Amino acid sequence: MKLIVGLGNPGFGYRHTRHNAGFMVIDRLAERLGAKVTQRAYRGLVGRGVEGGVPVALLKPMTMMNLSGLSVDQAVEDLSVAPRDVLVVYDEVQLDPGQIRLRPKGSAGGHNGAASIIRELGTQDFPRLRVGVGGADKQGRANYVLKPFGRSEWPAVREALEEAADACLLFVREGIEAAMNRYNG
Repeated sequence: MKLIVGLGNPGFGYRHTRHNAGFMVIDRLAERLGAKVTQRAYRGLVGRGVEGGVPVALLKPMTMMNLSGLSVDQAVEDLSVAPRDVLVVYDEVQLDPGQIRLRPKGSAGGHNGAASIIRELGTQDFPRLRVGVGGADKQGRANYVLKPFGRSEWPAVREALEEAADACLLFVREGIEAAMNRYNG
């Protein structure tokens, strides 16, 4: 089994914000897998599907971003998933809108959701997919990521979300190295 976690903040007011890029990727994956991410479990919303014969659980933590690790830790334990089989998808200010990057492990890089997961799992050794939202040069990044993408950014963002969903499915079928080789351009 693989677990794909999309980070974001619950609530209508956050729906189209930069910080919810992870939720947006999960929504695209749910469409492709024919899954409904509506089951309440693990302090989040869960959906299930199959890709290439591999069972997949999709998780949107409903804990607010800074406490995402509480949800992920419960899911990992209950589903008996090793951290290497968990792909965490979240926004990244160091990448421009339209860019994505995969890594097999690493630090939180200043992202509070990733830091929470590292703290709760007790390891940095889980794959992650970062979706570019821009703004590394902006003061007040916390406010910046809580704003929606600009109209001119949406074409690149939509393309990146689709590419991120493709990368997630390749991760499920062939692993993080294959996904990195294909999508880290």
